[in-house]
Amino acid sequence: MANKQSTSFRDLINGDTPVLIDFFATWCGPCHAYSPILKQLKSEEGEALRLVKIDVDANQAICEKLGVTAMPTTMIFQNGDMKFRAAGVQSIGVLKAELDKLR
Repeated sequence: MANKQSTSFRDLINGDTPVLIDFFATWCGPCHAYSPILKQLKSEEGEALRLVKIDVDANQAICEKLGVTAMPTTMIFQNGDMKFRAAGVQSIGVLKAELDKLR
């Protein structure tokens, strides 16, 4: 999993490979429950998916810019465009269906 601080956000989302961003907080119970789902998804998708976790408390500016107000919030970007956005824990089936739309 990449750390958002290692590159600019624009560079991060501008590739052909889908980028799933998990906006989370360390104090958020549902975020902790979501983590194994995301790990399983990344394991199954391999290099076909880039998974990035962004701590909302440590990255408030990008959260404000994107209107993130609930945790967890999931966004999927491809070629610089947001293709999916949802608040709350998402099932692996929902996430895979969204990724399948991008292939």
